[in-house]
Amino acid sequence: MYGGDSKVENISLVVAAAGVGKRMGLGYPKQFLEYEGKPLFIHSLQVAQETSSVKEIVVVTGKENIDIVKEHCKNFEIHKVIAVVAGGAERQNSVHSALKYCDSKNIIAVQDGVRPFLKARYFKEALDILNSDTSLAGVVVGVPVKDTIKIIDSSGQIVDTPVRSHLIAAQTPQIFRGEILKTAYEDAENNGFLGTDDSSLVERIQGKIKILLGDYDNIKITTQEDLKFLK
Repeated sequence: MYGGDSKVENISLVVAAAGVGKRMGLGYPKQFLEYEGKPLFIHSLQVAQETSSVKEIVVVTGKENIDIVKEHCKNFEIHKVIAVVAGGAERQNSVHSALKYCDSKNIIAVQDGVRPFLKARYFKEALDILNSDTSLAGVVVGVPVKDTIKIIDSSGQIVDTPVRSHLIAAQTPQIFRGEILKTAYEDAENNGFLGTDDSSLVERIQGKIKILLGDYDNIKITTQEDLKFLK
């Protein structure tokens, strides 16, 4: 049991906004791309600012952009931000740096800074799930895949076709009990393990994680093709 008998209510949110945006070809980090008059990362911060369960926010960004992020947070009145910290070489390194500022007693949620369609219900429903099952380490927002997925070998030959009904496309936020998420990150660093997302690190130390069905519009803005979703 991770949660004991106590009800979890408070969330620390980490917003990962340290990308450089090479695939976008913008010439500047994609988290600063404006949508509806706001940088992409501000959209998630505003949802968190208005969500009562989110008590504190840590934004991780490039060292050279810390002052810019602080200024945007001030301009858009994001008062829950307790720290803006420098990211690392990989997303995992960046999140790990941010976790040091989060209260271990809280639930810790990690959100992509370039996923601007965050919904407040994700926080509420994740807390409900974690409070109803204290054996769970966390909750990951995701959606069922629509296409048939093929597993291939290095030559491009198909070697397997997994059952589609068992496949989920993981999104963010990914929401965990604070102590186990920090433990998972520490263990990964100590053993030189680089995961594909936060959940993969918790899975690695045998944490039980449940999927919270999200929305197909909760996309991550990664390439030029994704810009059509901002129109």
